[in-house]
Amino acid sequence: DVRAQPGGGVVRVRAEAGCRRCWLRGEQDGAVKVDVTQVAEKGKANKAMIATLSKGLGIRRSAIELLSGITSSRKKFIISGVTADDLARLVQASLDDSRG
Repeated sequence: DVRAQPGGGVVRVRAEAGCRRCWLRGEQDGAVKVDVTQVAEKGKANKAMIATLSKGLGIRRSAIELLSGITSSRKKFIISGVTADDLARLVQASLDDSRG
């Protein structure tokens, strides 16, 4: 579920910290499931989420910002410099790649 926002698009994320690897695992209830190895303490997992989204979507880290859910497993990230449609295509392509 990607929404338009002035200057970019917003993607909903279902976060899982302390996993075996960092990757975009799939989709659940319209949110991208993102696993990271970092533990959820002092913002480490949130930074790892940004890095994982950056790598998975092929977008520079500086374009990704946590919009809401700083201490929650349900987060929203704004991606600057892309349209919502382009972001939706990037998310879908990344999820298709992760499924093999």
